[in-house]
Amino acid sequence: MFATLPVRMRPWCHILGAAGILAALLLSSGAKAEEPLRLKVVGGLADVSQYVRYEEPFWRKRISELTNGRVVGEIAPFDRAGFRAEEMLQLMRLGVVPFGTALLAIVSSEEPEFNAVDLPALNPDFANLRQTVRLYRPHLKRLLQERYGTELLAVYTYPAQVTWCRRPFTGLADLAGRRIRASSVGQAEMFEALGATPVVIPFAGIVEAMKAGVVECAVTGTLSGNAVGLQEVTSHIHSMALTWGVSVFGANQEAWRALPQDIREVIQKGLTDLEESIWEAAARETGEGLDCSAGKPGCTTDARGSLTIVPVTPADDARRRSLLVQTVLPRWVDRCGPDCADAWNRYLGPTLGIPAYAH
Repeated sequence: MFATLPVRMRPWCHILGAAGILAALLLSSGAKAEEPLRLKVVGGLADVSQYVRYEEPFWRKRISELTNGRVVGEIAPFDRAGFRAEEMLQLMRLGVVPFGTALLAIVSSEEPEFNAVDLPALNPDFANLRQTVRLYRPHLKRLLQERYGTELLAVYTYPAQVTWCRRPFTGLADLAGRRIRASSVGQAEMFEALGATPVVIPFAGIVEAMKAGVVECAVTGTLSGNAVGLQEVTSHIHSMALTWGVSVFGANQEAWRALPQDIREVIQKGLTDLEESIWEAAARETGEGLDCSAGKPGCTTDARGSLTIVPVTPADDARRRSLLVQTVLPRWVDRCGPDCADAWNRYLGPTLGIPAYAH
């Protein structure tokens, strides 16, 4: 698929733009376009539920049904598409990727402002996450348009990312002194503030790193961790969400505008429904992942474990908020600058009751 060809050399935007213009010309002249528009799409992480159950079926089958065969979609996951995920926004801006998914925690290494909605310790539960994304979404839309020439079409989230450990712990305070797999700068800063040692390891390497003793704890999704077998090498799992894995799905504006208006409307409506399905699944799978790891009846897969679920205590929640206010948010503003502090104070600060200060 895409991984077998040099993605950087694919002039997707030009191909798509030409197809859209040709279709428009044929329609305007009264002729009927026989060939469907073929859209090249880069989706989310391979092998996880969001991609396998929702994104891939939507683009491979559902989009053709919605458009009566006028649009055919091709999709590959971003971690198998042959380029660095950190470059996704730039590739979309250039039109190399006309339709693509950008995981905010990854692209925030270049653009920290995008990760405001999913800072570590910000959204301890699903309701908080939905509120945060709703409040900040207009700003995400503007940033994508102005900086990357990209139209925001959907916002997705993975299930909660929680802490898994090989030996017992009762809360955040017990993580001091442990080596913990982290997946972002913000997570690393938070664990350092807890007195732990963060180690950045790709998702695919978590289990082997745990077996080899490189780390003794790891942060990853409840269901995705279960899917790769973390329940076989750990004993305890915390029920507090530290981050979620929010991503944006967008289109290069030239590629988007090249499509006929009625096609754009159908795609946008389909993506709105897809977005809601993914969010509902993330909420459901957060609980299912915990149930599977603990071997509870709510598990619907065969990958059951016998882990101890560590509950969130009032002390944990107070520590989480302290980490956000004293470490995570100030460090993010330091990396991001005064414009980010202004955006936070405009869109999120008033509702959360947490102001940001630029130094």
